[in-house]
Amino acid sequence: MEISSSSDENECCSVKQVEMTVPKTDDPTIPVYTFRMWFLGIVSCLFLAFVNQFFWYRREPLSISSIAAQIAVVPLGHLMARTVTDRVFFQGTRFAFTLNPGPFNIKEHVLITMLANSGAGSVYATHVLSAVKLYYKKALGFIPALIIMMTTQLLGYGWAGIFRKHLVEPAEMWWPSNLVQVSLFRALHERGKRPKFGITQTQFFMIAIACSFSYTIIPGYLFQMLTSLSWICWLAPKSITVQQIGSGLQGLGLGAVGVDWSSISSYLGSPMASPWFASANVAVGFIVFITFFALTYGVGFATLSATLVHVLLFNGKDMWRQSQMAFKKDRKLDIHARLMSKYKQVPTWWFLVILVVNIGVAVFGCQYYKNVLQLPWWGVLFACAIAFVYTLPIGIISATTNQTPGLNVITEYIIGYAYPGRPVANMCFKVYGYISMMQALTFISDFKLGHYMKIPPRAMFNVQIVGTIISVVAYICTAWWLMETIPNLCDTALLPPNSQWTCPSDSTFYAASVIWGLVGPQRIFGNLGVYPAVNWFFLGGAIAPLLVWLAAKAFPNHKWISFINMPVLLGATAIMPPASSVNFTSWIILAYVFGYVLYRHRPDWWRRHNYILSGGLDAGTAFASVAIFLALQLNGFNVDWWGNDVDGCPLASCPTAKGIFVDGCPVH
Repeated sequence: MEISSSSDENECCSVKQVEMTVPKTDDPTIPVYTFRMWFLGIVSCLFLAFVNQFFWYRREPLSISSIAAQIAVVPLGHLMARTVTDRVFFQGTRFAFTLNPGPFNIKEHVLITMLANSGAGSVYATHVLSAVKLYYKKALGFIPALIIMMTTQLLGYGWAGIFRKHLVEPAEMWWPSNLVQVSLFRALHERGKRPKFGITQTQFFMIAIACSFSYTIIPGYLFQMLTSLSWICWLAPKSITVQQIGSGLQGLGLGAVGVDWSSISSYLGSPMASPWFASANVAVGFIVFITFFALTYGVGFATLSATLVHVLLFNGKDMWRQSQMAFKKDRKLDIHARLMSKYKQVPTWWFLVILVVNIGVAVFGCQYYKNVLQLPWWGVLFACAIAFVYTLPIGIISATTNQTPGLNVITEYIIGYAYPGRPVANMCFKVYGYISMMQALTFISDFKLGHYMKIPPRAMFNVQIVGTIISVVAYICTAWWLMETIPNLCDTALLPPNSQWTCPSDSTFYAASVIWGLVGPQRIFGNLGVYPAVNWFFLGGAIAPLLVWLAAKAFPNHKWISFINMPVLLGATAIMPPASSVNFTSWIILAYVFGYVLYRHRPDWWRRHNYILSGGLDAGTAFASVAIFLALQLNGFNVDWWGNDVDGCPLASCPTAKGIFVDGCPVH
């Protein structure tokens, strides 16, 4: 039975995108703890964890996102609803249950997807295991590896529980990417009326998947140059300068565009999910900082200080008010929060127990295995303090802009100064400080999705816990098995020619530990280092939001000033590299078309199709990428022609300094 009050039905949400997308009704009688939910969810979690970790070590890693499982389980769920017995066991007792409570429903589907997402999201601390055993050649036992991986994944529940009242319940914290999921779930389960001379949302979604799947084969296999059409390079095929300006992958990317959804959405997420003001900040940041690759670390430093100051100035009053109101029973709630208040909430002490236990286990593990892990007990607590400080401000940025600044650089920087010469300690500190914060935001985002879909909070909590534990076990067992069975895994010096087991991601992680742990930031950014002036970016980042805030106060009639978000603007190019210019240009174009033009001038079309199209493109691309990899690339079937010369700018990587000679490059 759907419930809503007459006053609720006409209540508008403060965020227009949410108002246009999320239903304002709920049926609390829908079963969620079903046999098929646990079965399909756990199987999906195990499968995705095994496949993603297995292919993670390969030269061309394959990553299967949870959206593949989200689509695949729909027919399986309906099949189980038709075939599994509906017999009631222990009927007449308080232990009565049935394996089939009725039709496959949308709430089961949401929880299955959350379980699958636990397996799809990589366990970042696996890099520590790989680096220690395969690169540093140290003996790392299964138990300390499990402690590192499990505690870094579970610590996030503590921060999530502490800040959920600030980041889930308020309507202003809307987590834009979740609206894609809401639209997708509704399209797969709700049978809307077919418009006259039109199609239903489900039909539109299936068409989007089919078109995306079919098209992805072209840029993904047959005509890979479509990933980066750097047409300016074609105007001067013998000019290094022109090709460096025009190359979308190795240069400034002037005029370069990519017509491949995977390259468009791989780094910044779907351009259809971000609000236009956030996309505009990304665009400005990209334009301003694209000649300044040498200042990447400085911009990263500025982003982190800007995040704290921006949130304090622009969200400080709301944070204080929310903190005061968080535990008052008479606090004002929006329609979605009121509907969710009907369910039993997760007690805060559940989260705190998980937090304290995991901190204790982490301290014990690092101290007991200090000869290998190197990180002292105070290092664990210090890393946790950093995660605690940054979870709320970065959460606010992520919940309102769909962009998430990272802590990987600052954690490496801090521990490199505080505990130099210990690369393994540097890696451990990074995963405890950076990943526990990222895990917290993942959990909070899932809680917000459950908030929109009216999933009982305790069911969400239990599913997330189970999924996290299962995924960690699956990831470590798969990684351990590969390390024991593949000779010279990741060792490019000893691997046979053309071996697939080159571990590009782990190699990068190991290199970072050498730079920050062995060389150390003191030799790079210290007084006697190469780039000491870069430290001034911390101050610059703190001042920048203050100037915006003062300008907004001084010119209140210019509303656009308040939309300047310095953490997003400064952090726009933080992912470059590995992201390249073409990833930004194409993303910005689509963000403008969908986030500004269609949203403002075709709101009815945008409401019905924007998020569903985004989900369809994601799903079609995911299925096509898996099919191409398994059916063609894995078996060595490649198409060798000029259209697969990605970028088409062979001279963009050539040196321009006189006296340097490289094969294939013009001589100066």
